[in-house]
Amino acid sequence: MTKREIISAIKQYDRIIIHRHVRPDPDAYGSQAGLSELIKESFPQKAVYITGKEDPSLRFLAELDEIEDDKYENSLVIVCDTANQERICDQRYAKGDQLIKIDHHPVVDSYGDIEWVDTDASSTSEMIYELFLEGKEEGFKLNAESARLIYAGIVGDTGRFLFPSSTPKTFQIVSELVQYPFDRTKLYDDLYNTKHNIARLKGYILQNFTVSESGLSTIKITADILEEFGLTVAETSQLVGILGDIEGIIAWVFFIEEPEEIRVRLRSRGPVINNVAAKYNGGGHPLASGASVDSWEETANVIQDLEAVCKQYHLEDKN
Repeated sequence: MTKREIISAIKQYDRIIIHRHVRPDPDAYGSQAGLSELIKESFPQKAVYITGKEDPSLRFLAELDEIEDDKYENSLVIVCDTANQERICDQRYAKGDQLIKIDHHPVVDSYGDIEWVDTDASSTSEMIYELFLEGKEEGFKLNAESARLIYAGIVGDTGRFLFPSSTPKTFQIVSELVQYPFDRTKLYDDLYNTKHNIARLKGYILQNFTVSESGLSTIKITADILEEFGLTVAETSQLVGILGDIEGIIAWVFFIEEPEEIRVRLRSRGPVINNVAAKYNGGGHPLASGASVDSWEETANVIQDLEAVCKQYHLEDKN
């Protein structure tokens, strides 16, 4: 029923503005811009915009629009891939006439006039394709650009289909998406090509990681380290998964220093970590989350909570 309500709302409004979360990843861009291209292809007469702070590393996926405040009047606003209102990029989302939430994260903050949350979906991009399938009889059409964006979002959030979130439905969907004429090789190159300075920081991390008795690994990347390797905070996102294949590590956390806070990136191979993230101004998936703390001293509390989660995981595993 919810998908039908969303389709009805999209058909009803002449102007649609699509948001996503701060610090975007490929799924945020893929679902936001993929939905935009889907609507534009299906209903060329509609004005469709995507908004938010641009991430230069993801510019190859889509370029965002400059939107005046008055555009929100009598508009439909859709927020993709964002569990809570605090993390919506561009806080003008509430200025529209109607608000829709489309997301696959566990519910942290219930919002919107229509709310479609599917935690079984691999990604919000996967949900956008489901919306297309549901709306085909209502005139929904998918073009190659929309397929490229949706595919990129699925690839990004499944870790190239390595994560447990990749289901038979996921593979069925991507098997249909690859029939559209977009350049998958170029897309993978854009997503995963590694610059020299990022590769060098990767070497630094692999030389300096440690593992606690509980299986937790902690990496601290200070502003000095970022400067030494010539990297931005956003670029470090490409490295957060590199400890996942190392023997003995069941969870790991990256602390990355920003001017105003310490960004916290958490990953896991078993222990549920999103509850820890929620405690520190964040959230996400059970095995992949993000958060933030105000100081290096506070990171000790995060580590302590993660150690407790890892120890509990071992106890449950033994039982």
